[in-house]
Amino acid sequence: MKVGIIGVTGYGGVELYRVLANHPAITSCNLYTSSDEKKLYKNVYPHLQHIRTAELQPIDHEQVKMDNDVIFLATPSGISAQLTPQIYEDGLKIIDLSGDLRLKDPSEYESWYQKTAAPVSFLEEAVYGLSEINHDKVKGAKVIANPGCYPTATLLGLAPIVKEKVVKQGSIIIDAKSGVSGAGRKPSLATSFVELQDNLKIYKVHEHQHIPEIEQNLHEWDEKIGSITFSTHLVPMTRGIMATIYVELLEDWENNRLVDLYEAFYETNPFVRFRKDGSFPNTKDVYGSNYCDISLKLDSRTNRLTIVSVIDNLMKGAAGQAVQNFNLIHGFEETTALTMLPVYP
Repeated sequence: MKVGIIGVTGYGGVELYRVLANHPAITSCNLYTSSDEKKLYKNVYPHLQHIRTAELQPIDHEQVKMDNDVIFLATPSGISAQLTPQIYEDGLKIIDLSGDLRLKDPSEYESWYQKTAAPVSFLEEAVYGLSEINHDKVKGAKVIANPGCYPTATLLGLAPIVKEKVVKQGSIIIDAKSGVSGAGRKPSLATSFVELQDNLKIYKVHEHQHIPEIEQNLHEWDEKIGSITFSTHLVPMTRGIMATIYVELLEDWENNRLVDLYEAFYETNPFVRFRKDGSFPNTKDVYGSNYCDISLKLDSRTNRLTIVSVIDNLMKGAAGQAVQNFNLIHGFEETTALTMLPVYP
């Protein structure tokens, strides 16, 4: 198969290339950019010195459609909404890693992202690619809205208990922390070494664009779930997300019963590793991999459940999940090209 990556100079794009370069079904990978046209990829990312002839191509819509079977859009928000209608045609699959196709209500997208929404027809067609939950919907889809990094960690942490419909309305609180690569490659004062090192920052308080994405999916599983409280923080590390999630339950549960629920829910999912032994995961435990590690503990005094979910934001939170969806769409083994172990230490 022939695949193309638009936005290949960003961290998500180069991570996609790292994974796709090892996929046995891919015969060519075309690299597109609007910022470094005609440069050799190795000159943008020096760690790719052995890739001597890979040249970055301009985004010519007709050429893109002719040269590829699948297009991955690793572009900033607002770009995919414009590109998708221009490159879409029968037979060409699109996997969008930005947030442009995730929200079904265009007015909600424009409110949270402050950008023009994609045409409604594409929002309706796009399948939300949370692989473990929407496994059957992803198969055969033509347009995939790859989930955001924070929503992936959060939704995988919450899915079993929310689908059980025993979470108290309005009780979900998510305290999430991310490595700096989640902010992208473009330099800024907020992510500079001096500003971030030996520091911890909260940002976008009650304003993060992933809030409606998380709520949209939770409401599909339980329409009575209500609104969430969602806080995000930057941590001085390169990769990783930890979502610490607090929920109040409508019923009295035993911790062992919750463990059994989660273990059974994810039993057949190769990339979710639930820890039934009660230990809690670190972000290093999934570094560079497509795994999501989850653990939980019930506070019997308050009947409040604490769930901890960790992912690598560039892998399970972006490129890895995109390739997982690619595999599902085309009937490949779900783990193809994604069996790399986490990097440790």
